[in-house]
Parts: sequence; C-alpha cells; structure tokens
Amino acid sequence: MKIAQVSPLHESVPPRCYGGTERIVSYLTEALVEMGHDVTLFASGDSKTSADLCSVVPQSLRLDEKRKDPVIYHMLQLAEVARAAHKFDIIHFHTDFLHFPLFRHIDTPQLTTLHGRLDLDDLMPIYDEFSDMPVVSISDSQRKPLPQANWFATVYNGVPEETYDFQAQPGKYFAFVGRVSPEKGTHRAIEIALRLGIPLKIAAKIDPVDREYFETEIKHHLDNPLIEYLGEVNESQKNVLLGGALAALFPIDWPEPFGLVMIEAMACGTPVIAFRHGSVPEVMVDGVTGFVVDTVDEAVAACQRLGEIDRRACRNHFEAKFSSARMAEGYLAAYRKLISTVNVAVPSSGNRRELQPTRPFSDQTAI
Repeated sequence: MKIAQVSPLHESVPPRCYGGTERIVSYLTEALVEMGHDVTLFASGDSKTSADLCSVVPQSLRLDEKRKDPVIYHMLQLAEVARAAHKFDIIHFHTDFLHFPLFRHIDTPQLTTLHGRLDLDDLMPIYDEFSDMPVVSISDSQRKPLPQANWFATVYNGVPEETYDFQAQPGKYFAFVGRVSPEKGTHRAIEIALRLGIPLKIAAKIDPVDREYFETEIKHHLDNPLIEYLGEVNESQKNVLLGGALAALFPIDWPEPFGLVMIEAMACGTPVIAFRHGSVPEVMVDGVTGFVVDTVDEAVAACQRLGEIDRRACRNHFEAKFSSARMAEGYLAAYRKLISTVNVAVPSSGNRRELQPTRPFSDQTAI
C-alpha cells in the first residue's frame, strides 16, 4: 500500500524531547515500513525515518527562530501533499483540521487522527461544516465533545516494545513526565510526594503559556530536597527514569485524549497513579496497572498500596494493547475499510479532482 503520513512541523519526527503527536507519527511510520508498505512522510527536514521524507522546512518550527508563523509553513506543506495526492492509496493526516477545505475536493482516500483535546467551543462549527471528513479518535472518550464529527475508528496510541525496558525492581522515587501545566497537575504530583515523604523527579517541558504557573505554583517547591526538576528528557532518559520509579504520577485535571506517559510507564513495568479524567479508565486497568483515583487523598492512599501491583502485569497489559505494531494493525484496518467504502470521484482537469457529494460515515468502529 502507498501511504502518506502528514505530520505537524512544530517538532521533528521523532521529536528530540517532548512531542507526543510527532512521536506517534514516527512509531506508526516505522511500523508500516517494517510491514512492507511504501510510506512517504511529510515532516520537517530534520526528521529521521526509514520512509521517504518530504519536507518544506529544513528544521522543526520550534527550533527555527527565522520562521515565526507556523500556519504559513503548514499551508506550504499541504500544497506539497496535494500535488502528490494522486500517487497514494491513502493519505493520513495528523494536522488537526487545517487541510479540510482543500482536501475535501481531492479524491484520494484520506483520514485524520485527532490527537488533541476537543472540548473547545470553537471546534463545533468546524465539525458541523466538515462532517464528511473521516476522523480517527485515539480514545473513545475523546469523541464526546464532538458527536457530529465523522468518526471512522478509534485506534489507541502505541509504542515499540523494544523502546522501553521492563524493570522488575524499582527505585525509591515517583516520576512525573510531560508538561508543567495546571491541567497536567504538576502541583498535585508535588503534594502527593511531599505528603508521603517520597522524592519526586519532574521531567517536563514548560511552554510559554505555562511559565507563570511554574513561577507561582511550582518553582518554590524546588528548594525542597524531595522535589527535583530535570527539564525535558529524551526517550532513552525517559526509559531509565520511568523504569526506576515506584510509580508514575498522572494527576490530570482535563479530558486527556490519551496520555502517552501511562503506556510508557506500563512498558517499563511501572504502575501509574492516574486521576479519573478523559481516557484514563480506557488505558488503565484499576488495581492491575496501578490505581485510578479522584482526589489527592485517594492518590496518597493508593501510593501506599503499590506493593499490590505486579510490575510484570503492567508490562503484559502494554504488550497486549499498546505496542506500535498493534497500533499499525489498527490503522491498516481503517485504511482498508476506508478505501473499500469511499465514493468514486469524478475527475476534473489535471490532477485536481472534485468529489461527488458524500454522506458522513455513520458507523463508529473501534479498532
């Protein structure tokens, strides 16, 4: 199958440190190539892939101070994808909805994975208008704010099994990995650790929008010897950090679309203490891969029960549901289904084609 993967340009594929969407694009692309498919990756020029790489910028936008407006370069990328669209059996977008107006009128089968939060009022009119564009959720809970979207499948994120090493014996600290932000609950992780007197290692990026939160809610805690801020870490550093942790703390306060760090921790055999929001009840098995809680008090109590968790069971759950091969198989099933059901298009001049009116896909297949 000839497959195009279209990644955001904010980070390279894979990202050097933080970057959930681009990391998943990398895992999926490499898995598809390994399965024998002909894949072209549209991404920044500093990406590393075994697929064919097509880029409109030499460097990821977050690292390139010369390129200030990301919309401009994403528009150029979409123009490049449109020119090559006729070469592919399917185009898989990971760029939210920016491509909808153009690619609605291109007849190459296409779908879009929505990687972010969807409980934003501004998104409602977009998915009212573009209800013909097939989209994929990364958890069933992610769909709830946009029932009118053309949900075609749910495919859980996956990680290569060899990326994270199982560690049967943990160290004596908690880990918090991701972003320093109110919705990720960094302050709650600190409170849990301090109440238990257990060290906490924070490996997280700080976005400009969250700088004030860091300065007012987090920074003063770093004087406490129990709280250590590591900054952003790469994949190998994360492997060591998560593998050595008593537990990964995931005290979120938002509708988490997936929560990649949960399965990364499970891959190491590390249990997760996670708050009951968004995808958490889908990804976690309460009492098996850690504990799902509703309050800081419950989290503190759950941490005192970590001895009940079999770290091998955490790894087994990861291998059964969240490997990159499992993710790739899910997407291949979605690709084949879409190709077999897409309406026949009417050619126009050149490579540009106009679609006949289509009805939104009505089935909501979870893969």
